[in-house]
Amino acid sequence: MKFLNAVLIVLIGHFSFAQKCVIVDKDSEFPISNVQITNEDRSISVVSDRNGIADLSGFEEMELLIFHHVSYVELELLKKQIRKDFTTVFLQYKSELLKEVFLSAAMGDLERTRIAEEVAVFSSKDIQKAVPQTSADMLAEIPGVKVQKTQFGGGSPVLRGMEANRILLVVDGVRMNNAIYRKGHLQNSITVSPSQLDKTEVIFGPSSVVYGSDALGGVIHYYTRKPEVSERTTVNLDFLGRYSTVNDEKTANASVELQFENIASFTSISHSSFGDLRMGEYRPHGFSNWGLQYEYSDNTKTFYNPEPVLNSNPDVQRNVGFEQTDILQKVFIPFKNGSDLLFNLQFSTSSDINRFDKLTERKDGMLRFAEWYYGPQERFLFSTQYHIEPNKKLMDKGGFTVAYQNIKESRVSRRFDSFDRSSQFERVQVFSLNGDFTKKVDPKINRDFGYGFEVAYNDVNSTSRGDVLQVQGNEIIGVEENYVVQTRYPDGGSSYLSSAIYASYRQDMGKKSTLNTGLRVTNTILNAKWIDTTYIKLPDSDIQSMNTAITLTAGYAYKPNTNWQINGVFSSGFRSPNIDDIGKVREKRGDVTVPNADLQPEFAYNFEAGMIKFFDEKKSFVGLTGYYTLLNNYIVRAPYILNGSSQIIYDGELSNVVANVNKGNAYLIGGTFTFKGQLTNTWNTRATITYTEGNTYDTEEPLSSIPPLFGRVEFNYVRNRIETGMNMVFNGIKKAEDYNLSEGIDNIEETPYLIDQDAYYGTPPWYTLNYYMRIKTSKYVDLLINVDNIMDHHYKEFASAISAPGRNFSFTVIGNF
Repeated sequence: MKFLNAVLIVLIGHFSFAQKCVIVDKDSEFPISNVQITNEDRSISVVSDRNGIADLSGFEEMELLIFHHVSYVELELLKKQIRKDFTTVFLQYKSELLKEVFLSAAMGDLERTRIAEEVAVFSSKDIQKAVPQTSADMLAEIPGVKVQKTQFGGGSPVLRGMEANRILLVVDGVRMNNAIYRKGHLQNSITVSPSQLDKTEVIFGPSSVVYGSDALGGVIHYYTRKPEVSERTTVNLDFLGRYSTVNDEKTANASVELQFENIASFTSISHSSFGDLRMGEYRPHGFSNWGLQYEYSDNTKTFYNPEPVLNSNPDVQRNVGFEQTDILQKVFIPFKNGSDLLFNLQFSTSSDINRFDKLTERKDGMLRFAEWYYGPQERFLFSTQYHIEPNKKLMDKGGFTVAYQNIKESRVSRRFDSFDRSSQFERVQVFSLNGDFTKKVDPKINRDFGYGFEVAYNDVNSTSRGDVLQVQGNEIIGVEENYVVQTRYPDGGSSYLSSAIYASYRQDMGKKSTLNTGLRVTNTILNAKWIDTTYIKLPDSDIQSMNTAITLTAGYAYKPNTNWQINGVFSSGFRSPNIDDIGKVREKRGDVTVPNADLQPEFAYNFEAGMIKFFDEKKSFVGLTGYYTLLNNYIVRAPYILNGSSQIIYDGELSNVVANVNKGNAYLIGGTFTFKGQLTNTWNTRATITYTEGNTYDTEEPLSSIPPLFGRVEFNYVRNRIETGMNMVFNGIKKAEDYNLSEGIDNIEETPYLIDQDAYYGTPPWYTLNYYMRIKTSKYVDLLINVDNIMDHHYKEFASAISAPGRNFSFTVIGNF
């Protein structure tokens, strides 16, 4: 096959009289599209087509041609050499990450060597290799990121011991965090299909200078695929199909890219269907019954059963399946003056998603809920990005982003032996405007100045409804009457306005070091109004909260020689209380959270230091980052007095009153070790391990959301058309005494219970062995085979209600036409 490919390439080259060349992958000999070829002054530029063919007729005979592709090592050749010696140009795949360009760290292109913060990138190739079922599963593959799961249809990422509304999610430059992002565990990370992502970047630590409120633990930035223009009309078709055995997953993604000279379009539709999930059967932790589901509710919207039913296979977790559809549409229009326009439309929706922890919750030994599910989780985004390059006195380049988001959520629950079904509905509309600009102050010594602004307005509408069901036998035939249900957020409406300006300065202090600094001023205004007082009467039913904060960052990257980089960063961050913090009402395990209008912002002050040592001509490296973060005025859920009482009658039951309140100081310390080694031309290895610890200074108790020690080791083999490898993912023990018991976020009740000690054990240690193989069957089709949890171990991720998947065989077909 290689011989035939080579003959074909030579024939094509000679047929075109050597004015065209074919650019191919050195190992597979398959053509490479979108390779940019320029001369030294970049006055001429051409791009290879989908067959790897590029027209060189516009270049002079003695011109030096530069071949550039983001995934391959840059190559320089004289056109005369190409014409004389060969018409085929071979590029070597870029296996090392030293010249990665990050977009998130400074809202613009920036090489890793100029970044002091700890950053990570997960490329589209990494995503395909990991074959994640959801974007939450994808995040769990990134070093330093841990993911908690309350139910299978979700996943709450944890960065440096912080999660939910202390982590900022961003998609294509637009913040996903809105006014009802909650404390605890958050499931919104799955509302982006991994099949539609070009890459994901993660910035660890407070990043409030560039991104504003919420980025205490870090930033997760999703970048969806973007269309590109072409000198010739081109149609590119992509397809992905996958089946997984552990939960009967069926995923299909189809995409089409239309390339023209003055406009380009990318359309993608992804749909996934998941069934019930089988847990691992082998239990090295020694707890024979932990996590088994012996009975479950088979109630639906139309079917009524007053009793739970027996589970025919307790290893299969019922009521966890769901479906999700994601649509992405982008249109890219470049202009002759160097500016361009990008229209971005995204829509994500799901079926009802059962909340597994609620459907397995017991009271007096009996299952408590017959129904508890999230209604379809919908996210709509439309944004317009206008990029300009005026090269004026105050600006070299910049861009404006105007965006509108419409998010819909709902919660529906009903207890056993009850005909009362309560529903809560939330709708959030977000209007935002961003401007980000850069100016090279002195190109000779690489001095960059950045500045920008952000305005985001959240409008929150919260409603509720109670239905008394009309039942005939086992059939729900209608609604007899309605009753009042407490809304989750202020029923009179609420809003949240955030506005900010920022400036950053980055300068190379000679050839060996880079200094970066930044400052941001942010102001937030919150308004909320309550009307109904059936369940809760507040001292003040109409509130306004205004907060202003200044955050700073200073980083230094020092490169004593080409094989070392040493980083140091001081950064501060803050999180202003949103509608969920101040105005939420909800019940969990006998505790009712009530509004607290006096809540103030929490602040983080972080110092981190890191080093990277390169080996073997920078094909391998060792990295280590350690940090200390001080939380001041931190927000925690704690017992609360409402109208002079610590208890309240809520939904017919006597419950304890809790609320989000400010405390004093707390700390987080930890670090991540990474290693990448290119052992031979075909073998490489990676390893990472992360440690986190967090405690309060004032109450001397552990912080919530602190994961145990975790990491990953992998070995990979790549040659020609085959890529294969093994990896081991591991977690250390999380002892019961290291859990935060006051907030309930850590879910210690989901860990093994020791009857003889009348105590919970905590999270047992675990590991899984996993295998993958990728075969390039042709230049159009790849076949991926994955075997996850080969040993079929049973385990739960820390703070998770649902047991992790057992042994899973996954088969994926990827086509590019």
